[in-house]
This record gives sequence, C-alpha cells and structure tokens, in this order.
Amino acid sequence: MSVREIPMIIDGQAVPSQSSEWRDVINPATQQVVARVPFCTLEEVDRAVASAHQAFATWRKVPLAKRMRIMLKLQALIREHTPELAALITEEHGKTLPDAEGEVGRGLEVVEHACSITSLQLGELAENAANEVDVYTLNQPLGVGAGITAFNFPIMLPCFMFPLAIATGNTFVLKPSEQDPSSTLRLVELALEAGVPAGVLNVVHGGPDVANHLCEHPDIKAMSFIGSTHVGTQLYRRASESGKRAQAMMGAKNHCVVMPDANRSQAINNLLGSAFGAAGQRCMANSVVVLVGQAREWLDDIVEGARNMKVGPGTDREADLGPLVSPAAKDRVEGLIAKGEQEGARLLVDGRGCQVEGYPDGNFVGPTLFAGVTADMSIYREEVFGPVLCVVEVDTLDEAIAFVNANPNGNGTSIFTNSGWVARRFESDIDVGQVGINVPIPVPVAYFSFTGSRASKLGDLGPNGKQAISFWTQTKTVTARWFEPENVSSGINSTISLG
Repeated sequence: MSVREIPMIIDGQAVPSQSSEWRDVINPATQQVVARVPFCTLEEVDRAVASAHQAFATWRKVPLAKRMRIMLKLQALIREHTPELAALITEEHGKTLPDAEGEVGRGLEVVEHACSITSLQLGELAENAANEVDVYTLNQPLGVGAGITAFNFPIMLPCFMFPLAIATGNTFVLKPSEQDPSSTLRLVELALEAGVPAGVLNVVHGGPDVANHLCEHPDIKAMSFIGSTHVGTQLYRRASESGKRAQAMMGAKNHCVVMPDANRSQAINNLLGSAFGAAGQRCMANSVVVLVGQAREWLDDIVEGARNMKVGPGTDREADLGPLVSPAAKDRVEGLIAKGEQEGARLLVDGRGCQVEGYPDGNFVGPTLFAGVTADMSIYREEVFGPVLCVVEVDTLDEAIAFVNANPNGNGTSIFTNSGWVARRFESDIDVGQVGINVPIPVPVAYFSFTGSRASKLGDLGPNGKQAISFWTQTKTVTARWFEPENVSSGINSTISLG
C-alpha cells in the first residue's frame, strides 16, 4: 500500500511542503502508516496567509448570492462523497464507519446553514431616525480568519469554522490535526471544486510553532480553536494579545443525570452510547453518570450493557467502538484507569488488555466503568478522553444539580426523566452551556450556536448559528442625511443633536 504525502493548499493548489520535519499518520487499528504529514515552515505559513490576504480584496465584494451558490454546490459534493470522507476518517481516526458517516452529516448541517447566507448577513435600518436622517448597519467581513482543529472530528470541526467564515466574505487558513489530516484535506478539495476561488481557503500543517504563528500573524484578524483546555487557553491568550477576535472551545467533563422516573432502557442505552461511542474521544461524551435516588438500582444493568458492547476496528459496522487514536492515547487512558483503582474507586468493568481478533496491534481499550467515584479523584477531575464512565450516586435532584455545577467545566450535560417539571427545573438551574433533555449528546443543530460555558469556552461568541455570523463579521453603523440640492443651511449647529 502506498503512503500518501499530505500537501498544503495554497492559492487554490496542492503544494508539497519543503519542510524537513514530517510525521507518520497511523491507522490506529493496525499501526500501519497510511500517510505522512509535514510540519510546515513558518515561511510556508506566511505564503498561505499572504494568499488569503490578497484574495480578500476581491472575495469580500463577491455578491452574497454567488457565495450562496458555492455553498449549495459544496453541500451537494459532501453528500455525494460521504462514503469516501467517512472511510478516511475511520482509517486515520479509528471511529466506526457509522459514527464517521454521522460526523460527516453533522458537518454537512453547517454547510447547509451557510447556504442561507443571503438572509443571515443582513443589517438593520431605522428610517428617519432623526430629521431626514437614516441609521443603518452593515455586517462586513473581518479579513483573514484562521482555524485550528482537534483530531476527534476531522470533518465536523473544520465545518464549524470555514464555511460560515468564507460565506460571510472572509478568507481562511486552516490547520487541521496532524493525527488525521486526510479527510480534512479532501473536504477542502471539495470546496475548491465547488467554486471557492484560489486563495480564499488555504491549508497548512504543523504543531505548536505553526499554531502560535497563526495566532500572532498581523494579517490574521480572527482565530477559532477547538481542542484541549491547556492548548486553547494559551492560543486564546496569544490571539487576543495580538489584537485578534478569538474563540476557543475546549475541554469538558460532561454529566448525565438519570432520574428514577426515566424510561429505563432508553436512558441506559443512550447513556452507554454517549459514554463509549468513538471510544470516548468526544468533547461532548457523557463521561459521568449521576444516578438519583432509586435510579442507583440500575447500576447492574449499566454494567451488563457496558460488558456487552462490541469493540472492533472502525470498518466493522457491528462494532460499538473502535480503537483510540494512538498508542500514547491508549497508555494515558490505561494509566488513568490504574490511578482510579489506586484512589479507591470501584472498578466494575475493566477495558484494559482488550484484544480484537485479527488486530493484535490496535489501540483498543474496552468500555470501563467505575462506581463510588468522588469529585477529588483523578478520573473525575481530568478529561480522560477514552471509554471510561464514572458513576456517582446522589439522593435528590438538588444534589445532582449542585454536583454538576461544582465542576469547573460547562460544555454539555443531559438529564433523563419523564417529568416536565424536573426537566424545566434542571434546564433553569444547571450552569452548563448545552443541555439535553432525554438527549445524551446535546450538540445543537447548526442553525443554533455551540454554547459551551465556563472553563470549556473562551470568547463570547461560539461556532455556528447567529453567533458565528457575529463572530466572522464586524458591524459598521452608518448615519446618513441627504440634502436637497437647493437646500440652504440654517446656520452652524455646534451641539451633538442631529436636529
């Protein structure tokens, strides 16, 4: 099997990097090298930014309807190429094909939302706000935007960034994860095929040096990041100190509260899928279940369900979860499992040493379940980012809400209940950005904004929805009066009054 060499995309062309530093891209189920990705030089990054900067002068003036038609073409191409994109995700990330196809679908939602740009980017007008004075606003593009994405959603996360950024008239430089770049690159190729002009959408690769350079580059006006809290906090600070608009969607510790009146089988099945799907490598994974009152009696069923989940390569459509993305990720997760035991949690299901027939070298960790977890334990405090579920037991809804709110993160949470009163109380009092009611992973549809909060988010505006339009545009307010040709001035007005 030939090994792909991942190019950059600069000025509408695939450009091979001249970097001396390259990394192998590994199939996590087999450890086979499937691609090589460069860590671009800073000079190459500058070329990509310069291309975007030059293209902005003309792209910002392209009519909204033409930008809309490009988005319409892109959504059609993504739909047509979904199997190809999903296969690339599975090959380099490891998630199951059904999960990868679902990811492409969630990314497609954002592109479909961008197809409404002709109504999304409208300003406001007040006619005759003062004597023959009209006041109106224009929502204009910022310039060059940059996006830095994590490995866990190589299609969806770029779609959270560049479609709305370029639809609003900006140009873009994207740095995908070096762990699984092929599907992202193919997505960008489809955007070029859809008619995105040369220079409007560029791709560079690399590590911290490239990310830092993008955050500090004077020609980049806005930076969007999705990834870990540690990295996101640093990049947000760098971008902000460089005068850029910035947003950072970061780490999480999501809780699923289960009330005793919930539909038992629905709650357990949804909980297990959200905790262990994608091998737990989701920022919205429910890694903590809070069993309230008599719902604690369901623990045996949760344990049985976890033990019966199938682990396999992502190409096995019957598998519930695939491998972790890398041997390092596997080692870290298994180390945290060991730490959970040492700190006194009860290990009811142990996913270490998971063997999958025919894939002896895969980064497999099976579903793992701890009970008796307390807030001071490492498996609770840290984002494990693996198939590890912590079980917490409380007596009342008040205790559950207090427990969730005491966690510093605020990305997502969910509750399973058949009581409208309980659900309304939960959504009102919980201090978390995204809430699911009988929905385990409450990632909102693309025409609503992604609204994580507290330590999970930096920046007032999130991706998608109306907030993304605000993030990628600046408001210009115009106050205009037109005099009649023969109008004679009534004298000097030295006040601030418009008259």
